[in-house]
Amino acid sequence: MTLALVTGSTSGLGLEFAWQLAGSGHDLVLVARNEDRLAAVAAQIEAVSGVRVNILPADISVQADVERVARRLLDPVDPIGLLVNNTGHSVRASFLEGEIEEFLEEVDFDVRATLILAHAAATAMTRKGSGAILNVSSMAGFTATNLSAAAKSWVVIFTEYLAQELEGTGVSATVLIPGFVHTESHHNAAVNMDGAPRVTWLKAPFVVQHALKDVSAGEVVSIPSLAYNSEALEKATPKAIRRALQSEPIAQAMNRVRVHKVERAAARRSVVDRLLRKRRD
Repeated sequence: MTLALVTGSTSGLGLEFAWQLAGSGHDLVLVARNEDRLAAVAAQIEAVSGVRVNILPADISVQADVERVARRLLDPVDPIGLLVNNTGHSVRASFLEGEIEEFLEEVDFDVRATLILAHAAATAMTRKGSGAILNVSSMAGFTATNLSAAAKSWVVIFTEYLAQELEGTGVSATVLIPGFVHTESHHNAAVNMDGAPRVTWLKAPFVVQHALKDVSAGEVVSIPSLAYNSEALEKATPKAIRRALQSEPIAQAMNRVRVHKVERAAARRSVVDRLLRKRRD
């Protein structure tokens, strides 16, 4: 099985990615800033799943730590086959009220670290002709909400560009764009979601399962929210999210899903028709 490196792996989606990948038999390299919590999570996963779990304590907002993680991704002796780039940070202050250091830290988390780690992973994976990179963004990236949303928007466009660069190399790039996910890390988000309709909330296990399925299929854009009825979701969500659902990448993904549904229905009809013809013959 592939060796997977997961950042932000002690909480939220990162922790769920770690558990699901281990459950599928993948060995892991877990990255997070809290070494004690990291060691505890690794011990639990090893005990339950029986996979090999290594830890790499690192603060993704610190350049030296990011470079250490990049060196691990470049290691040819024990190569990483899947990078889950689950970096995330939120600044609550408005742009005019916040300190520039806070905003630069946001950029370090969502832009700089994502860029450096994706570059290291892509370099190592293309050398051996296989691998996958999954960058975690957010539906908020299609809204003009705050700096965090702008950074998440960059992650989406960057991943689409990266996927084009990697065509024909055996390496894929996927961006995960979930809606609102029930995780402990959501309490630190900069967007106030009080009163958001229940239909817009997703469970972390579902989001991760959907994302890993899309990575396996080589999809560039993964939107677990499409599991819900898209028309109902558009009516239930606030204007900012409705704009997000109508943006070009989201619209393209929705169209792909609709096309797949039509193709599957046509295939089922074709099978039924063949069976009926055989019975008549």
